[in-house]
Amino acid sequence: MWLSTVGLMVLLILGMLGAPLEATAMEQTQAVPRIGVFFGGSRASEAASIEAFRQGLRALGYVAGHNISVEYRYGEGKTERFPALVTELIHSDVAVLVVGGATAARAAKQVTTQIPVVMVNVTDPVAIGLVGNLARPGGNLTGVSNMSPELGVKRLALLKELVPQLARVAILGDPSSPSHAPQWRDMQNAARSIGVQVRSWEVREPRPDFAKTFAGIIASRADALITLSQPLLDVHAEKIVAFTATQRLPAMFNRRRFVEAGGLMSYGANVADLFRRAPAFVDKILKGAQPAELPVEQPVKFDLVISLKTAKTLGLKIPSTVLVQATEVIE
Repeated sequence: MWLSTVGLMVLLILGMLGAPLEATAMEQTQAVPRIGVFFGGSRASEAASIEAFRQGLRALGYVAGHNISVEYRYGEGKTERFPALVTELIHSDVAVLVVGGATAARAAKQVTTQIPVVMVNVTDPVAIGLVGNLARPGGNLTGVSNMSPELGVKRLALLKELVPQLARVAILGDPSSPSHAPQWRDMQNAARSIGVQVRSWEVREPRPDFAKTFAGIIASRADALITLSQPLLDVHAEKIVAFTATQRLPAMFNRRRFVEAGGLMSYGANVADLFRRAPAFVDKILKGAQPAELPVEQPVKFDLVISLKTAKTLGLKIPSTVLVQATEVIE
């Protein structure tokens, strides 16, 4: 009888000790923050950015499935779907929303004014009305811009060095992207400074007519092509590169992905680095910082990627003055 009484008391004590432990474990499970990540492109076109973002999380000690939960969505370049996909993420009870590109950032701003949003790879967020200013964004958006005032000048100058007789340049873009206007102004100003004519050619969702656009570029007798930065073009990178190859058209692209697909060269902010830096904003917000008080950061790394194989196919010799500036040369 005495043993059974002692045993009962032991069980009661263990139960009392176990209950708080169990509750604590449940609280820890419930406390794991959920992060929503939205890319305007496809899983394939954003593969490098996805891996860079994960690297940034790991560097700060965040392990998906352990102390953080991450939900991904992809817009596939279909801008009309962006608000619904962003809303879907918000409804999954995310603590912070990370969005790639200006169109995605604008969709996030339209959908929520409460959930903190970290925007990445956005051209001139002040000019397109996403934040009040870079130092004190205000509202619920902050992040990393891809803006550089000299970007358009640099791209055209590099093309001019490569093609000294350059006179007419086709600029390929999607006017539905909020970043199209500031990029286009940048290119116009840059073109005037070196005596080159530029003309904007449009492709847009929901039914981008590349065949019609390409035919117009051919008819205009463009000497070269430059792509602006937006998800629609990234998704169709292979198609655009194939056009420049068929027409033997020197092209300057906005991301190295195009050069990997066979394009001539790309110059711009290192997008992977931008996404690698994004988790630092997430970490600060999870620890109590307000997006309104976190300054929008500028890019610090720029890449010039050149394909010597494509240059040879086009019958172009890359000047040593251009090669010396390259951060990567693809043989």
